[in-house]
Amino acid sequence: MIYDGLQPADLAARLRAPGCLSLVSVTSTMDIIHELAGEGAPAGTVVLADEQVAGRGRQGRRWHSPRGGGIWLGYLVRPERATETGVLALRVGLATVEALAQVGAQPRLKWPNDILLEDRKVAGILCEARWSADRLSWVTVGIGINVRGPLPSEIAAHAIALAEVVGGATRVAVLEALVPRLHGLSDEPGLSDAERAAFERVDWLAGRALREPVRGTALGVDGEGALLVETGRGIERVVGGGVVCS
Repeated sequence: MIYDGLQPADLAARLRAPGCLSLVSVTSTMDIIHELAGEGAPAGTVVLADEQVAGRGRQGRRWHSPRGGGIWLGYLVRPERATETGVLALRVGLATVEALAQVGAQPRLKWPNDILLEDRKVAGILCEARWSADRLSWVTVGIGINVRGPLPSEIAAHAIALAEVVGGATRVAVLEALVPRLHGLSDEPGLSDAERAAFERVDWLAGRALREPVRGTALGVDGEGALLVETGRGIERVVGGGVVCS
């Protein structure tokens, strides 16, 4: 499929990707990446769809993926060493924040995998690992970015399209800023001091009072990507689950 005027081969060249598959409609781009990975596709392979009919988010939630409305991206990672998907998701989140900043936005990262713009969700990230016995075979990264509006009324109160803030924003411009950053992701098992500092600069939760998954004040993340919460009884590490602010 031609994607915003570009043939897949031309798009792959612009994204410096070893392969780029562009499809009209899929269940989820992550499903296609898993299939391609099982067939031996190289790291950095990209799948784009104009529409997802079963796009998924964290904890089994559905990701609204209308035709032409955004970037519905699947990306293949083949780490040389086992890396927690939570750490990888934060790295992908930082790459996404940097890419959106490059095209003129000022996004923030809400632990563990939401990108917010003007306090509304503009993008989400999901990582799914596949193992062979005790060896990590690959990780599929799914990124959904609302680029064009309007958004359906049922999500408009808590979601936003990039074009609402950055007039003239295009999917290709965002992809050109994002995908090369994904190629350079570290596979170190923990976050570096530089990565934690980068997270602190865009941490939407920092200093906010939380009601769930534990009551307390968000303090940032540790080197393993866990959320740190001051509960009044000490600092508690949160490694998963949704976050609800008080």
